[in-house]
Amino acid sequence: MGANAATSVPGYVAGEVLTAARLNVTNSGAPVFADSSARDAAFGGTGEKTLAEGQLAYLEDSDVVQYYDGSSWATLGPSTSAVVQVKSTAKTDTFTTTSATFVDVTGLTVSITPTSASNKVLIIAQVAHGIGEATPWGHFRLNGGNSSTYDGDAAGSRISAVFGGYSGFDGENMLHSSSIVYLDSPATTSATTYAVQTRIGGSGSVRVNYSSTDSDNASVTRGASSITVFEVTP
Repeated sequence: MGANAATSVPGYVAGEVLTAARLNVTNSGAPVFADSSARDAAFGGTGEKTLAEGQLAYLEDSDVVQYYDGSSWATLGPSTSAVVQVKSTAKTDTFTTTSATFVDVTGLTVSITPTSASNKVLIIAQVAHGIGEATPWGHFRLNGGNSSTYDGDAAGSRISAVFGGYSGFDGENMLHSSSIVYLDSPATTSATTYAVQTRIGGSGSVRVNYSSTDSDNASVTRGASSITVFEVTP
């Protein structure tokens, strides 16, 4: 925490002595907090100010000024969209599953705590996955916030996902890279974890970051995948 950061915002009663320590909390103008969790914990407790409409706050982790509108915190900023914060995770090891239901790809998750419930989260995921007759592509989608609603419409026994299916050719040493891009509206200031999920189709396995045969020679690739999230103002 910086020199101005506070962990509470004091309230006052008639006849109470105003100490320098208490006055220093607001000497910076708006009270300063390390993050949204520290901000939320600073109001309404014993000896603390009751949170009410018009309250200002500054968050150190995202460098934004916020105001409380009576029901939630909103971020002050330019009239055009701006990036408030960025979080990212890279995965360089391998992952395999034979699950017939969607499961998280281990290590391909990222968590973000929006500073305002009105902000959106842009998710960009890049996935390296093995293809070939011995290893189907698998089916891939996002999970977290409202992102799991971003998949294809149901149609018979087809699997609703963002991408996937069978390769249809004998390319067992092939490693393919695919992307998912989605703008989510999580409508929360709580920590939200986004994950890339996958499942098999009718049989076989899904391989992330390595190919079907994974032979130890210079014609075979070991890949890398990542997921990045951007909190943006609307």
